[in-house]
Amino acid sequence: MGKIIAIANQKGGVGKTTTAINLAASLAVMEKMVLLIDADPQANTTSGMNFDPNSSSNKTIYEALIGSENVSNVILDSDIKYLQVIPSHINLVGAEIEMLNMENRENALKGILDEVKDRYEYIIIDCSPSLGLITINALTAADSVIIPVQPEFFGLEGLGKLLNTIKLVQNKLNPNLTIEGFLFTMFDSRLKLHNQVVEEVRKHFNELVFNTIITRNVRLSEAPSHGKPVVLYDAASSGTNNYLNLAKEIIKKNSKK
Repeated sequence: MGKIIAIANQKGGVGKTTTAINLAASLAVMEKMVLLIDADPQANTTSGMNFDPNSSSNKTIYEALIGSENVSNVILDSDIKYLQVIPSHINLVGAEIEMLNMENRENALKGILDEVKDRYEYIIIDCSPSLGLITINALTAADSVIIPVQPEFFGLEGLGKLLNTIKLVQNKLNPNLTIEGFLFTMFDSRLKLHNQVVEEVRKHFNELVFNTIITRNVRLSEAPSHGKPVVLYDAASSGTNNYLNLAKEIIKKNSKK
């Protein structure tokens, strides 16, 4: 049965989509069967995986959530053998409004994923940079959440709000939700501030912080414009190495359970 991991932080620009794409791709190249879900109306994960978010021929997470399409019909094959994708579309903005009158609306995504999770070892959900109904759906469906953090003062702002939201979801909707880990992204070892922030967060959250740190890497930034995960764009880059290490850390962590 697939482990469902949401990648969430309501602060934008912290490497959430980069992490979703490259963690999913790294797990897949290790021959783990992975489903990557784009649950963000900006559809950056969709375009980063070389799918056109404006294509009318692709059915998306939006159709699955409002019940007009079976989830099996919205899953697409990617360029990596073990990786499949559920794309997104700007229409997803409207799904929050359309779902308001649905019964059990916080569990819509969970209900969809229950149908397919046995096909996968990992399901990775890229959440939107907000704490709206779609993100609540992702946290309700997930077994755990990865929180990407930029090692700067503003990167830490809003962490408390996100942790409160996670606590609310645990209390009201998903008591089994855990924090998979805090992941430092865009790290530059030359910057004193970055090193200080990492030290402080490690001190505060201990083993909840991943050992793997995602360093700043040009190839990692370039890869989405080519519609590829970094492992396909430049297999020798430090970005590829970082995300493969993260995948190994997650596999090892979950094999102990």
